[in-house]
Amino acid sequence: MGGLFDIDLLTNRLNELKEESLLPDFYNDIKRSSEVNIEISSIEKKIKTYQDLIARIDADLELIELVEESEIEELKRIIETLELETFLSGKYDSLNCFLEIHAGAGGTESCDWSDMLLRMYERFCEKNGYKYEEISSQPGEEAGLKSVMIKINGLNAFGYLKNESGVHRLVRISPFDSNARRHTSFASVNVTPEFKKVDSVEVLEKDLKIDVFHSSGAGGQSVNTSNSAVRITHIPSKIVVSVQNERSQLKNKEIAMEILKSKLYAIELEKHESAINGFKKSDSINFGSQIRSYVLEPYKLVKDNRTNYENSSPDKILNGEIMEMLEFNLKNIE
Repeated sequence: MGGLFDIDLLTNRLNELKEESLLPDFYNDIKRSSEVNIEISSIEKKIKTYQDLIARIDADLELIELVEESEIEELKRIIETLELETFLSGKYDSLNCFLEIHAGAGGTESCDWSDMLLRMYERFCEKNGYKYEEISSQPGEEAGLKSVMIKINGLNAFGYLKNESGVHRLVRISPFDSNARRHTSFASVNVTPEFKKVDSVEVLEKDLKIDVFHSSGAGGQSVNTSNSAVRITHIPSKIVVSVQNERSQLKNKEIAMEILKSKLYAIELEKHESAINGFKKSDSINFGSQIRSYVLEPYKLVKDNRTNYENSSPDKILNGEIMEMLEFNLKNIE
């Protein structure tokens, strides 16, 4: 360390003084012996100070290593969480949301793919503490779902899921093809915030077509069934909202109107706030329009076309382990 703690120099000097103190006539010169003993004591104190310092540094290094193993990762996680919160600071990010899935071209294949996507988002909710309920669904003719809407409740539900809006593409060996050929399927996802105040949205009765129909089935995490499902079509915008998760026709109509107003409000926001992400729904649900591809054959890969995020474990993604992907896209989609 040099200077005061040139330990080699001090040690050599200490050895010299101790050798001198062992001479037979050492104490004949009281003054000299006193000086030597004082210097020996001083050097020994300096050496002890050095040794104590080294021991403290070693202890601190061990503590640092311990912190790195047990706490640094936690601190990094906290910092990353704080960073992520800056990407979830949009005006509507904290809101609940409605997530819709619509099967695209491909018949039974696409209906089954819609069902797979629904399961992915439901598993995501379950893994991350979000509550969901099925608002409406239309089954496919042979399997799967032609369309489905779920409501997702929880802090930042819209913020996390807003970038899921778009066309999702699946490539796999079809379980419905007796020749085991590879098929490509498409489904669109649309995510809309549940706006807390939509009273400002004016909906004229003459612009609505209201149908009542019978349906039954599980409602996401509930077991509600309905015999009074309501479908509202807003003629000017061509928006269709179906609700069937309540037993009461009146209640289903109220929910459908609130969803319709949220959608109309989102359209108005699109016109005035182009910076809002996640509102637009692609009109084309087919090849070349996808935001993300899920490839199960001939190799395994999930790739987001907007950010080039890749994951070689599509089975995990389809089982709801999508938080990493959602966070990556939040940070990289402008």
